[in-house]
Amino acid sequence: MKARKAADLRALTTEELASFLNESVENITRLRFQLALGQLQDSASIKTLRKDIARLKTILHERNTNAN
Repeated sequence: MKARKAADLRALTTEELASFLNESVENITRLRFQLALGQLQDSASIKTLRKDIARLKTILHERNTNAN
């Protein structure tokens, strides 16, 4: 899994960012279950996904504070 760049994410709309965030949260939940069951092949994908979620939340927060 490749990390998304912040510059690429900033080009997206707020709705697209929110949908990516929801997908990412679902994916990390799925990966954590696979890790617990011993079925996960690439454990580094959890770290990458966590960082993507942080980037998404940061950009969404910036947009909300700039809008107010």
